[in-house]
Amino acid sequence: QVQLIESGGGLVQAGDSLRLSCAASGLTFSRSTMGWFRQAPGKEREFVASISWGGFNTAYKDSLKGRFSISRDDVKNTVYLQMDSLKPEDTAAHYCAAAVGRSRAYSPARLVDFDYWGQGTQVTVSS
Repeated sequence: QVQLIESGGGLVQAGDSLRLSCAASGLTFSRSTMGWFRQAPGKEREFVASISWGGFNTAYKDSLKGRFSISRDDVKNTVYLQMDSLKPEDTAAHYCAAAVGRSRAYSPARLVDFDYWGQGTQVTVSS
């Protein structure tokens, strides 16, 4: 079965950086669209970033552009989320997601567009 395992979360101070990793197995990673979402307590899960297979296209939540960056390593079957200049409002559980069977240009921003989900990794940013 498909497994997506996130890692790299933790407790940091405002202004710090973190890089989240998501190791994928059970799917053809190099032909899978990958994404990151986050969910803060009491709020709905929201889109953070996505990257099409081959890395041809990326998409970001508008307010995170320039501060967060998504990338992928098709040799390691891993997608990353580099988070810089973290703010307390970034505190959330972060989830990795995968979509299969889409074109190389596909970089969606909706939860329903993704087929598989990881269990999440917590990012907590203190002030």
